[in-house]
Amino acid sequence: MTPVLVGLFLLLVLINVPIAVALGLMAVGGIVAAGGVEALPNVGIVMFSGATKFPLIAIPLFVLAGAIMNGSGISRRLVAFASAVVGFVRGGLAMVSISASMFFAEISGSAVADVAALGSILIPAMRKKGYSRNFAAAVTSSSGTLAVIIPPSIPMILYAVMSGSSVVELFVAGIVPGVVGGLLMMFVAYVWARRAGLPMEERFRLGRVWETFREAGWSLLLPVVILGGIMGGWVTATEGAGLAVAAALFVGGVVYRELDWVGLRRAILDAGVQTAVVMLLVASSALLGDHLTEARIPQQVAGAIMGLTDSKLAVLALLNVFLLAVGLFLHSAAAIILVVPIVMPLVQAVGIDPVHFGLVVTLNLGIGQQTPPVASVLVTACSVAKADIWAVTKANLPFVAVLVAVLLMATYAPAVPMALVEALYR
Repeated sequence: MTPVLVGLFLLLVLINVPIAVALGLMAVGGIVAAGGVEALPNVGIVMFSGATKFPLIAIPLFVLAGAIMNGSGISRRLVAFASAVVGFVRGGLAMVSISASMFFAEISGSAVADVAALGSILIPAMRKKGYSRNFAAAVTSSSGTLAVIIPPSIPMILYAVMSGSSVVELFVAGIVPGVVGGLLMMFVAYVWARRAGLPMEERFRLGRVWETFREAGWSLLLPVVILGGIMGGWVTATEGAGLAVAAALFVGGVVYRELDWVGLRRAILDAGVQTAVVMLLVASSALLGDHLTEARIPQQVAGAIMGLTDSKLAVLALLNVFLLAVGLFLHSAAAIILVVPIVMPLVQAVGIDPVHFGLVVTLNLGIGQQTPPVASVLVTACSVAKADIWAVTKANLPFVAVLVAVLLMATYAPAVPMALVEALYR
């Protein structure tokens, strides 16, 4: 019966039925086939319990914090400071996009929010400085994916809930790969700018750096307060998300005085819509996961692969290929919710650290955000830039190569990303 349900799911996705609805129908079909209509009363209970786990409260709060940043001048000040610091280098404005994304990632945890907020500022600015439309969209899109690697990360929160892993350890594991990815992207931008013959944006002026630092000082304090509280053990990830909202409200509304009631209402509505999409996915996946567990599908998948090989490296290679393929067709939230419960028995059987594997999953699906046909982040950047998705995809290849290199480092040299986790928590 399972192949029939998978076929039904694929058919529904192909005709543009929302993935959450398709997952729910697939799960209900499996439940009815296995236990009859008498099992249907449990559907609502399973969906409700799956969507009300405490760590998941962090998702709407981080999304809301990012939305408040967009409407309160915080994003603009971060961009101005980054421009003063690296604008004197060839390709400096592209580096500004990358560095601003790294700052923004430390508050919102959402790549789409990152690109929507910063792209509307930076893509027009890059166009005025001579950057091609396609390159401007590509660098904005790829740097936005750093938001799912650098903590806090909404995909990491989802993975932690699905796998029973530590959210804080996942956040810490993402720091080194995120920073390395950002630096490599800056190098790619520099090489491209030299080949294109672009001039420097502005000369370096210490006074300008100090001026923009003072203006952005409160904005720069936000990630310090949020991540410091989470990693220092003073607050949980969920409490840190609440702290992010409170801090964004204080900075945007009290310090900068650019957040009015209209802007706050818009931010709440935007955050509510994004949260509803994710939480419906979570509820549907809880139902599907319950059915798969009762049918012992994850254990069967693990046993089949273990029959082929029990090498940890070989299993990681197979899972990388599988996750990259999944990322082509599913959004990261849907992919995590659908795939993680199935592969976790295999991960545990071969002795892969769940936190290490969570980083591998996040990076794979981050690459999926840049590769059509789904490519949610790339599509957002193309929409802001009004550029053709396939032309931007071509310009994006060097940055995707950076993400792949970071993935390979995280997969096969786990000591690099896990060193901070080992030092701080184990």
